[in-house]
Amino acid sequence: METAPASALSAQPLADADDDGEGTLTKLHPNYAHALRVRTTLMAVPFLIGALVLELVVRDEGVIAQGIIAGPVLLIAILLILRIPARRYGARGYQMSADRLRVVRGILFRSDTVVPFGRVQHIDVDQGPLERFFGIATLTLHTAGNHNASVALPGLGEDLAREMRETIRAHIRRETL
Repeated sequence: METAPASALSAQPLADADDDGEGTLTKLHPNYAHALRVRTTLMAVPFLIGALVLELVVRDEGVIAQGIIAGPVLLIAILLILRIPARRYGARGYQMSADRLRVVRGILFRSDTVVPFGRVQHIDVDQGPLERFFGIATLTLHTAGNHNASVALPGLGEDLAREMRETIRAHIRRETL
């Protein structure tokens, strides 16, 4: 019987994961935190531009002092850019065993999803431009059924995601024979 490659199963314990007897969770690739930070920055830019425009319009009327709107918006954006990606990165993890993949995610609302390989219909490895830049990928397992019909695991190293896909494919092939 074949086993999964050692790199796919090597676990780095997730610092704040609740260990409920299911084993330790593997942390995502460190570049995932950087990609989240860039994505959060890109989402904050329109708010900063809006605050600057609003401040210019209101300041032309002589109502407020310089920086009274854009300053707090900039401070909030910096706090969000520094804190939210780190929290999201720390709240995600996975565990791959011989016959299933467990994906844990969520800061406020925790989700712990277990996907038996026997239920997998097909597997995708996706990369957007940001993911390609950071060398990471998203592994998506599509299963039969309506509830949680697809489970995405973002933030894997590109090689690891492809290796995990091949490991799961091999397990499915063995199971169908």
